[in-house]
Amino acid sequence: MTPTSVELGRRAAERAERRLLIDGALVEATGGATYPNVSPATGLVLGEAAAATADDMRAAIAAARRAFDETDWSSDKELRKRCLTQLQAAIESEKEDLREEIIAEVGSPDMATRNAQLDWPLREALNYPIRLIDEFGWERTLDGGGLFGPKNIRKVVKEAVGVVAAITPSNYPIEVILNKLGPALAAGNTVVLKPDPNAPWTGLRLGRLIAEKTDFPAGVVNVVTTPDNDVAGILASDPRVDLISFTGSTAVGKHLMREGADSFKRVFLELGGKSALIVLDDADPSKIVMGAMGTCQHAGQGCAINARLLVHRSLYDTAVASVKAGFSMAPVGDPADPGVLTGPLITAKAKDKVLSMIAEAREAGGDVIVGGGVPENLPEHLADGHFVQPTAIAGVGPDSAIAQEEVFGPVLVIIPFDTDDEAVTIANSTPFGLAGAVLSGDLDRGLAVANRIRTGSIGVNGGMFYSADAPFGGFGASGIGRQCGIEGFEQYLETRTIAYRA
Repeated sequence: MTPTSVELGRRAAERAERRLLIDGALVEATGGATYPNVSPATGLVLGEAAAATADDMRAAIAAARRAFDETDWSSDKELRKRCLTQLQAAIESEKEDLREEIIAEVGSPDMATRNAQLDWPLREALNYPIRLIDEFGWERTLDGGGLFGPKNIRKVVKEAVGVVAAITPSNYPIEVILNKLGPALAAGNTVVLKPDPNAPWTGLRLGRLIAEKTDFPAGVVNVVTTPDNDVAGILASDPRVDLISFTGSTAVGKHLMREGADSFKRVFLELGGKSALIVLDDADPSKIVMGAMGTCQHAGQGCAINARLLVHRSLYDTAVASVKAGFSMAPVGDPADPGVLTGPLITAKAKDKVLSMIAEAREAGGDVIVGGGVPENLPEHLADGHFVQPTAIAGVGPDSAIAQEEVFGPVLVIIPFDTDDEAVTIANSTPFGLAGAVLSGDLDRGLAVANRIRTGSIGVNGGMFYSADAPFGGFGASGIGRQCGIEGFEQYLETRTIAYRA
């Protein structure tokens, strides 16, 4: 019998790691400070996590700085391969416990853990950068000798940046953490990982695995959880940190850029999105609803979800009807249930924000064709959870607030267009440019439209861009830089040119 989130939460709490990892040791926060970890599905407190103080954060930064400056971590490729391989094995040994932990503290449906939430990144996120340690071109010799002739030898060398602050979100915590730790560590950097305060246990579990089951030298990886934004902000202002690797909201990304400017920190920012699924007039109408249903998965808490459905006017009524039917049937409920597609929002605040944006869209003339409120008839144990119905809104223009701003919830906006040019204009009309999709009966036509969309990743006719070897990131307000792929690996490297006389 499938456990409920109440039962699963109790199990997760029994196995949870609550301590920080600082300089190779699992430690309590200074003064024993903790904060509650709350279940998004039930509203119940699952347990506690260490609430790091400013002293704890500075100690973690100091440990990472020392490990980079005073050990051979950055130069010992075999050590890096061994440690990352050990971490891969350690995570796999606790995979099912980790799955339950993600469901419990993130509210992610079990269904989502079978793909991008856990299984996909566990298969690739560390193994790909482990391979790159051997395969990457760490140095190259330039042709000729330049201005000083053939005896002047010039080499271009790639080396680690230094101390990386990895700041990760709550929506896909393990996916993002592994896709930051893998390339950052494989490249030879040391890391201070600051998981989202609403999903602390998954990150702290990795800290325990590193401390107990790997040969990582002390200080190479530090894991620090805190609900205090001022404590977290030390990572941006401390000059001992060389690079900020952040995944989260556009507003926080801007703040981190400003805070890091005084010490000229490099930044990688993977931020928000308002991606569009474009349905051309020659598309198969039966495929529209499948493309739109991604908005419902994990309650729409994904930066790359297609939150706008741009559909040719000739297919508009069909699209509205199919989305209404599909969203009405989307399984909403306990994320521990393997059949559930839409679980809870991460916090009560997030739920209130989504409901408020839906209400504002309705007041502005939007037609909420399905959803728009809190699900009815949820089981009693979910009464205090943070649930919102899968919602679709029609009758709004492409410049309306609901069509321009990231909702980060299960909300789809349906907008008609008349020509391919108009579809491209609407798709490119938001400040964001993270992902998107195109459906067309003519692949060449679909690719032609896709190539005009200012977005970092896009799929045509169901094409899937996600994997550890594919760079992911966005244009404009969706961020700076790329995660994954060669480009993501190089994000964590500096470049030097060395010349010498033969």
